[in-house]
Amino acid sequence: MTVACGRLDGKVVLITGTGGGQGRAAARLFAREGATVVGADLNQADNDETVAHVRADGFRMEPSEPVDFADPRAARAWVERAAARHGRIDVLYCNASAPRFEPFGEMSEEDFRSTVRNEIDTVWFPAQAVWPILVRQHGGVIIVVGSVSGMVGDREFTQAAHSLTKGAVIALSRQLAAEGARHGIRANAISPGVIASPPVQAWIDRDGDRSPVANMIRHTFDGRPGEPEDPVRMALFLASDEARWVTGQNFVVDGGTSVFL
Repeated sequence: MTVACGRLDGKVVLITGTGGGQGRAAARLFAREGATVVGADLNQADNDETVAHVRADGFRMEPSEPVDFADPRAARAWVERAAARHGRIDVLYCNASAPRFEPFGEMSEEDFRSTVRNEIDTVWFPAQAVWPILVRQHGGVIIVVGSVSGMVGDREFTQAAHSLTKGAVIALSRQLAAEGARHGIRANAISPGVIASPPVQAWIDRDGDRSPVANMIRHTFDGRPGEPEDPVRMALFLASDEARWVTGQNFVVDGGTSVFL
């Protein structure tokens, strides 16, 4: 077993959606930096694979049963089990999401409500569950994943529901920072641009320049999508004591998409 010595030594970090993409990258990086990582995903097999990756790296990540983070009882049980096992929680990283994409005028009620459930509820309920624990500790960190889509529109990508939910998540992080200030709780958002997670990479591989995200990729400074590790490195900073005076901010990690015309 590799002995960790890093920026998160001694911290208990909860990460939602660790079955792949940014969640898997976060589990591996945070464990490498000394954190006790407690992760979970709705997909058991994918999460087990992440645990295997972390262990192959020489570090530790607790195995977990599937968790539906949009279910308040399931989210609360997961948080409370972690707190009981470890005696504290230092960081909650709300990464899990599952949007659906359709043109605004054509999106079904089912797809709209699914996107709201899987992009707002999956943040709200874990954060609400961890809140009293952080208040009792008089300190802790909440990191939420927003998106450039919650900040700017896109003429080619039909993402109205996703834009709505990510804008809401960014706004929520600011209010959590405000309400948490007197309790020593910091809250921040990270807004990635196009990240080459497995489903996005599948779009790119299948459709190339006709993919839904091609326009956003063209507006990065290097013409490429980001890697899952790119926003996760920002999350590492925010989770660490290096960011002890940083709260209520939205950090854009998009390769310049949102500022290059």
